[in-house]
Amino acid sequence: MGNALQDQLLKAGLVDKNKANRAKSAKHKKMKQQRSNNQAIVDEAKQQAEQAMQEKSQRDRELNRQRNEKAQQKAIIAQIKQLININKISKGNGDDPAYNFQDNKAVKRIFITQEKHDAIAVGKLAIVKLDGQYEVVPAPVADKIKLRDETYIILRNDPAQQDEEIDDFYADYEIPDDLMW
Repeated sequence: MGNALQDQLLKAGLVDKNKANRAKSAKHKKMKQQRSNNQAIVDEAKQQAEQAMQEKSQRDRELNRQRNEKAQQKAIIAQIKQLININKISKGNGDDPAYNFQDNKAVKRIFITQEKHDAIAVGKLAIVKLDGQYEVVPAPVADKIKLRDETYIILRNDPAQQDEEIDDFYADYEIPDDLMW
């Protein structure tokens, strides 16, 4: 009840002063309760909105990370293709001897000169695979490719390993004490 209406009802004798005070305090309590309930509802809505914004920003970050990862992968593949195309060494023709090597479980062959064959054997050259084609590249280029993605490297002999194999071959033989150089 408004103050003017309350005064009129008191003057008319329809309401006594105690009833008017109780109605006023009940109205005040009701308004206070509505404000506190409304505040709680607003806080819950705020929390839900903040949580939704956090989830959205987290999803956005994840999507951006995936996009960046894909772009990085494309850049790496482009670098590898460029390294191979610029540095590939011409292969021989059918008249040259075949060099046999293993790709997964299949034995493959390329025709190269004897000099290149020997260079592959000692680790100066390597065989890489690009778009289903086998190419011969210098060992340092193969090492750069391996840093980016080693799945492109089909055959890369290690020169240090070659020396060890030769040493191991003669390990069973004793060196005589009276050997003269």
